[in-house]
Amino acid sequence: MQILSEFEKKKQVDFKNEILPHLDSLYNFALRLTNDHHESEDLIQDTLVKAYRFFDSYEKGTYAKAWLFRILKNSFINRYRKASKSPDQVDYDEIASFYETIRSEQSDTTDYQEILFREQLGDEVSLALKKLPEDFRTVVVLCDIDGFTYEETANMLDVPIGTIRSRLHRGRSLLRSILQDYAMKRGYS
Repeated sequence: MQILSEFEKKKQVDFKNEILPHLDSLYNFALRLTNDHHESEDLIQDTLVKAYRFFDSYEKGTYAKAWLFRILKNSFINRYRKASKSPDQVDYDEIASFYETIRSEQSDTTDYQEILFREQLGDEVSLALKKLPEDFRTVVVLCDIDGFTYEETANMLDVPIGTIRSRLHRGRSLLRSILQDYAMKRGYS
């Protein structure tokens, strides 16, 4: 059993007080980036490990949420780059067990988070968001869905505020063109 120093104990308490209250927002952002529950959890775990590792460089009392979102976004980008460079791999055990346990296509999900997310945004809107290029999707999600200001989003993504405005404008325009038929069916002109 390892005894923690006073410094480590204080670091853990500070980390818990400053960082952990933002877990729900982090998860929502990760879920919107990855569109997968398990990948989101892995991304959150990577983010928290990095945040704890570099917590000494965090200036206490500053905007912790923006700092965490930046770490999460960079982790997502690094994972994406790594995955795009490696060839597709298939786990034989996973496929074998899949074929053994195939269920009917009519499966009812009991994942509460998924149900809430689906009800919050219509399927068409969620699919349209997925079609946006990553840079535009991220800014639209942060500003229009999560309600962050331009300044907060620029801080999180570490880009100039003009870039945020430009990406938001282009992202909204792309969404508008993708959702045009959907909007007309719903009575919007």
